[in-house]
Amino acid sequence: MADKPSSGEILGIPYNFERPSLGRMLSSYWQPDKGMLVEKPFGIGYTLNLANWRSWIVLAVAGGLYYQQTQSAGAADASVDDVDTSDEPVEVIVDDD
Repeated sequence: MADKPSSGEILGIPYNFERPSLGRMLSSYWQPDKGMLVEKPFGIGYTLNLANWRSWIVLAVAGGLYYQQTQSAGAADASVDDVDTSDEPVEVIVDDD
């Protein structure tokens, strides 16, 4: 049986399962002459090219959305604490119409 290739493309999506070196890892995330997306140094698909200014905008937007989510989750937890949870009886009225 023939050896399977450790890198290539399937349906236009690149893959690379060769053991990555430190140099290849660093150089794959910083490619000034390429676009915003570049092939991943290990695995399947694409990753952000940190030499492209558009990648930094994507990271800033993602960070802002994450910050907003954590702040709104904290505010929701605080509003739950403000609810009166005393053990007093509650009157319930049921209408049988």
